[in-house]
Amino acid sequence: MAHFAQLDPTNTVLRVIVIGNDAITDPETGEENESLGVPLCQSHFGDDTVWKQTSYNQNFRIRFAGIGFTYDEARDAFIPPKPHPSWILNDETTIWEPPGGWPENFGEVPGPWYQWDESGQEWILLGHD
Repeated sequence: MAHFAQLDPTNTVLRVIVIGNDAITDPETGEENESLGVPLCQSHFGDDTVWKQTSYNQNFRIRFAGIGFTYDEARDAFIPPKPHPSWILNDETTIWEPPGGWPENFGEVPGPWYQWDESGQEWILLGHD
């Protein structure tokens, strides 16, 4: 199955739809071609709509698009929404990072539970498994 993300005028993802691979497979080359899927999407949602193919397996455009993500044309990537105003986008990973970084044991399983405090610009330890 092929997935396509509809973008608004600010390149924010409005929806993600699924269409059959056969609809975007070039009969001459046998390869998927995004340019074949865009007109199909537009035929259902309007000629003035904007679509970008997204990969469920994250084979291109960094990650699978989700509603509220932004398509960054310069990076040719879908960027998730910024979780907090102070967080900074890492140019290499395209992941939002907190100022000062992550707690040393963040993400360990089992591990501690943290919450970001935007007003204090710090991690709050909520508990531990």
